[in-house]
Amino acid sequence: MKHFISKIIFGSFAIGALTLVNAQKIDAKAKKILDEVTANYKAKKNTYFKFSFGNGVNGQVTKTEPGIYYASGDKYKLKIMDTEQIFDGSKIYNINADDMEVTVAKPNGSSTMFSPINYLSTYRNDYNVTYNGRKSVNGVNTDFIKLTPVKSNGIKYVYLFVDPVKKQMVKLEQHGSNNDVAVIAIKDYKENQNIDDSMFTFDKNKYKNYIVTEL
Repeated sequence: MKHFISKIIFGSFAIGALTLVNAQKIDAKAKKILDEVTANYKAKKNTYFKFSFGNGVNGQVTKTEPGIYYASGDKYKLKIMDTEQIFDGSKIYNINADDMEVTVAKPNGSSTMFSPINYLSTYRNDYNVTYNGRKSVNGVNTDFIKLTPVKSNGIKYVYLFVDPVKKQMVKLEQHGSNNDVAVIAIKDYKENQNIDDSMFTFDKNKYKNYIVTEL
């Protein structure tokens, strides 16, 4: 599980740098839904939620782990198992407590970061988007949206499930070209909390014994 998470995190930096060759197709209804969800998140001072992260092959999830996510503006912090990721608005810090390693990278342009809601922005440039009707997810009658890469990027397709009443993401499924699957199921939303901005700052003094690599 640890290596699968790392693969997603480090592999994510290259996704947004692709040159688009084919004409992009975005369904108007799907665009309206995703734009409303984006506007809802941006209207909040900050957002917090818990989620479960699962992975497997051939569409079947075999392992799951809990995660937590905090966001304020463009900054965010998430943690899954012994892997923590911080984006301070400029650089992304991937911290692995088990291996005592920190990897630092600066995203290029619209490159995708490992955030449970990253596709709300990257779909505009990198994916064909279709509305696939309604589907029940954990008791919620969600809007089901499918994203297909305009150009090969290691992802076969992405499924997004949105609560149409609360304008919030409920679930995300990422299916890889190699038949890997990663699933994020979101729960326990909280908004406009009293969050210290230092949460989104990498404090190097806490990681003096770690190997730090700048990409």
